Amino acid sequence: MSSEITDSYDKARALIDAAHAADPTRAEDGRAAELVYADRVEAWVARLVPDAAPALLLAARCQHLERFLTPRHSYPEGRVGYLKWRQFLYKKQAERAHQLALEAGLAPTEADQIARWVSKTDLRKDPGSQALEDAAILVFLENEIGAFAAQHADYTREKFIDILRKTWRKLSPAAQPHARALALPPAIADLIHAALAEP
Repeated sequence: MSSEITDSYDKARALIDAAHAADPTRAEDGRAAELVYADRVEAWVARLVPDAAPALLLAARCQHLERFLTPRHSYPEGRVGYLKWRQFLYKKQAERAHQLALEAGLAPTEADQIARWVSKTDLRKDPGSQALEDAAILVFLENEIGAFAAQHADYTREKFIDILRKTWRKLSPAAQPHARALALPPAIADLIHAALAEP
């Protein structure tokens, strides 16, 4: 890989992280929450795809690119509102990732590919899109599910099990062993066990 191309990847990463840094929500270590999330998703993609191309790792960092600009409450409550919000974000984040990739000097074909992965196009069929999906789910299970459960304390056990079952089905067979190996709180591990045990 030429130094010019490497410089373009480095510049793209810097531009992406500068966008993340504007997130007003802060993690426990004081960093922007989006930066912490980007690190976690990229780390999982690197584990799932040891020979991951630099473009795929950049795409991983764009999983929640500027999501803070379109909070969940900007769409109606309920599943329909959630799905509309999520589809809007896939498109918006892909477009922004494409823009930053081009600004950094990456080739249009590579910027197109990054946008394709970020938009989750052809899940199950496109290994890059699926790797991002797997990584996002693993981050959720490893780092976020406790807070999610606390925010939805009104959910019944059956509803949590149904959510986890549907989430598990989105994982590729290659990612499922990683999910099983996570050190989870006993209550969450019990729910996952129940989700996997039931049809």
